[in-house]
Amino acid sequence: MADKQRIVVGISGASGTIYGVRALEALRRLGVETHLVMTKTAEMTLAYETKLKTKDVHALADVVHAIQDLGAAISSGSFKTLGMIVAPCSIRSVSEIAYGITSNLLTRAADVALKERRRVVLMVREAPLHVGHLKAMTAAAEIGAVILPPVPAFYSLPATIDDVIDHTVGRALDLFGLDAGLVKRWGETAPGAKAARGHKRR
Repeated sequence: MADKQRIVVGISGASGTIYGVRALEALRRLGVETHLVMTKTAEMTLAYETKLKTKDVHALADVVHAIQDLGAAISSGSFKTLGMIVAPCSIRSVSEIAYGITSNLLTRAADVALKERRRVVLMVREAPLHVGHLKAMTAAAEIGAVILPPVPAFYSLPATIDDVIDHTVGRALDLFGLDAGLVKRWGETAPGAKAARGHKRR
């Protein structure tokens, strides 16, 4: 199906695995086919940060690929997708992606998406950052990746952690032209959401 909407979702071992989980949930509601690849450290971090099991996350994806399966469909540019989101993206992962060092399927899939000129969004999760981290992110951006650290937006007046997570995930999906209904947009009124504060000219 040439027009099938697919996105590759990578979850690496940085803190913030819930971002990847919430992206999978949002994409399922949108009817977008998801191909999931998780690193082993992501599975460990998931257990530390949430009450979810790896099998629970796998159940949210349409297709799950093993991290070392370099023969998977998502490792080939001929397999058409909208691109890839890595949420969260560890410094190791962004470094491998930036310099083409594809030691596993997650970084290989990102490299493939970039060479095919598809959208790759890296939710880099690290702080503080030293110059080496910044250079790796710059190198990734120079070859086409979008660096999107999960920075909260307070103009949306978040009341819960879920509000913060949803807004960030919604903004990430915006970059693929997908509106998941998660974003309280500045100057607009979304269904079920308050408009951002402001004064309307008369």
